[in-house]
Amino acid sequence: MKKSGDILPGYIFPKKYTNYLFSLLFLLYMFDYVDRMVVSALLPYIKAEFGVSDLQLGSLMSAVYLSIVILTFPVSLIIDRWSRRRTIGVMAAIWSLATAAAALTKSFGALITTRAFIGVGEAGYAPGGSAMISGLYPQEKRSWMMGLWNAAIPLGSAIGVAAGGFIAARWGWRSAFGLVALPGLVIAFLFFISKDYKTVKLVHSKPRREKGAKIESIKMSTRDMIREFSQKPSLLFTYFGMMAVVFTTTSLLTWLPSYFTREYGIPLQQSSTKASLVMLLALIGAPLGGYIVDRWRRTKPNARLVFPGITSLVAAVFCFLAFVVFKDSLQYIFLLLFGMTVTMFIPAAGAITQDLVHPGLRATSYAIAVVIQNTLGSMLGPLVIGWISMKTDLHTAMSIMPVMVLLAGVLFLLGSLFYKKDILKVDEIVVEPEVEMQ
Repeated sequence: MKKSGDILPGYIFPKKYTNYLFSLLFLLYMFDYVDRMVVSALLPYIKAEFGVSDLQLGSLMSAVYLSIVILTFPVSLIIDRWSRRRTIGVMAAIWSLATAAAALTKSFGALITTRAFIGVGEAGYAPGGSAMISGLYPQEKRSWMMGLWNAAIPLGSAIGVAAGGFIAARWGWRSAFGLVALPGLVIAFLFFISKDYKTVKLVHSKPRREKGAKIESIKMSTRDMIREFSQKPSLLFTYFGMMAVVFTTTSLLTWLPSYFTREYGIPLQQSSTKASLVMLLALIGAPLGGYIVDRWRRTKPNARLVFPGITSLVAAVFCFLAFVVFKDSLQYIFLLLFGMTVTMFIPAAGAITQDLVHPGLRATSYAIAVVIQNTLGSMLGPLVIGWISMKTDLHTAMSIMPVMVLLAGVLFLLGSLFYKKDILKVDEIVVEPEVEMQ
C-alpha cells in the first residue's frame, strides 16, 4: 500500500496536499464569480436609484472585463516567471476589497470604478489557476480536473445572483456587495502561504534531428515564444471558439434575471433564483464534459476539440428553441438544457490552451484566451445585448445568442483538424515542486 505522503506517478506533491491546493483554487474561483456576478441581481435596484439606461447597466459588467483585458497579459507573464501562488493570493485580496468598496459607493461613476478594480484583481486568476492545475495533475486527467475547477464558475455565479437578490430584498443592494466580499480575503491568505511547482525555464528540450544526437536545452528567443501561439492553428481556433461561447454565457448571466422580470413580471428575488438554477446546471455540464473528453481522448487524440464542437452545436439548438421558438415552461426547460450543455466545452478547451504550449508559457497561453474572449466576448456581450434591448426590447436582444454558440461549434471543429500535427510541436518538460515534500 502507498503511504499518504507518497507521490504518485505524474504528480509533484502527495495526493492529499494536491487536493488541498485544488480545493483552494476551486473556492477562489467560486468567490471570483460570486463577486463578479452579484451585480446581475442588483441591476433593477441600481437602475431605479441612479436612473441609468440598459447600456449603462451593461457597462457594470463590461468594466470588469475591460480591466481583465488590459492587465491579464502582463499579470500572466509575472505568474509564469515569478510565482503562481503569490500572484493569485494578491489578486484575490484585491478583488475582494474592491467588491467590499462597492458597498460604500454613492454615485454610478464610483460604482463603475469599483467594478473596474474587481477586474484588476481577477486579471490573471484564470491563467494562473489553469497553469497551476496543469502542473499539479498528469495530462491524462487534465480535462477532468479543469472541468471540476470550472464548475466553480456556475456555482459562484448562481450563488452571486441568488444571494444578491436575497440580501438586496432585505438589507439593500449595497449590503450584497459587502457580505459576499469577506470569504475571498480568508482564502487568499491561505493560498498565499501554500506551495506550488517551480517556475519552468524557457528552454527547448528536444533531441537534435541528427541521428544519435543527445537531448539539448536551448534558450527560447522572443520569436520562439511567439511561434508557440501563432503557428498552431488548433490553438488559435480554440481561442476564438472560447470567445464565441463566452459572449453568450456572459450576456446570459448578466441579463437573465432582468429578462424574467420584464417578460413575466415576476419579483426580482424570484427571477434571480430562477436564473441561478439555469447557471447551476453547469455544475453538471463542466465536470461531465471533462470526464467524457478525457476518456474519449484515449482512442481519439483530437477529442478535446471535437467534443466542444459537438456540444456547442447542441447548445446552440437549445438556445434557439428557448429564445426564438418557445415561451413559459417549455422555454425554461430548454434554458436548463442550454445551461448544462453550453459549459461542456470549458474543460476540453481549457486543456487545449495548456496542451499545445511550452510548460513555462501556460499562464500566458490562457491569458491570450482571456484577452480574446473578454475583448470580443465578455466585455462586448452585455453591451451589445443592452444596446439592442434599448433599441428594441430585451427578448429580441437575447434572441441573437444562438448565432454565437453556433459559431463556436464550427471553430472548435475546424481546430480539431490541425490538433494531431500541432501537438507534435510541443516540448516535453517535467515540472518540479518548490520544495521536497516529506
